Amino acid sequence: MNNYEGRIEELGIKIPEPPEPVGSYIPARKAGDLIFCSGQGPKKGDKFVHLGKVGSDLTVEEGYEAARVSALNCLAEIKTEIGSLNKIDKIVKVRGFVSSAAGFGGQPSVVNGASELLIEIFGDSGKHARAALGTSELPGNIPIEVEMIASIG
Repeated sequence: MNNYEGRIEELGIKIPEPPEPVGSYIPARKAGDLIFCSGQGPKKGDKFVHLGKVGSDLTVEEGYEAARVSALNCLAEIKTEIGSLNKIDKIVKVRGFVSSAAGFGGQPSVVNGASELLIEIFGDSGKHARAALGTSELPGNIPIEVEMIASIG
């Protein structure tokens, strides 16, 4: 069995308590050997680490940090659904929606915050298919929302 939980501890990363859903949906759902995680924002505790649009209110670096926090929240939701992150076989896909200022085209650099965290934790099994999309608004003025699909072994 994989020891991703040990790797997370070695890296000094803390998987947060999963945030409460803000709508009529479930945060994660297992279907066969796949786990689908609903979109997560950059919430730590009861506060968002950043708010606003990347490219005007926030730098790419701040967006990157927000993407990393959002990915941690996805992992928290997945862990709640399956009991242990050690059950993950691989990260299949990540989709990042970046609230972007007009003319901003750096969405891939922002979503790298999520992607690089997953590779740091899961190694080659963390490499995934991905979409990095720009949008004019996200709920609550959050700068990024990250969705994730993982397979379990």
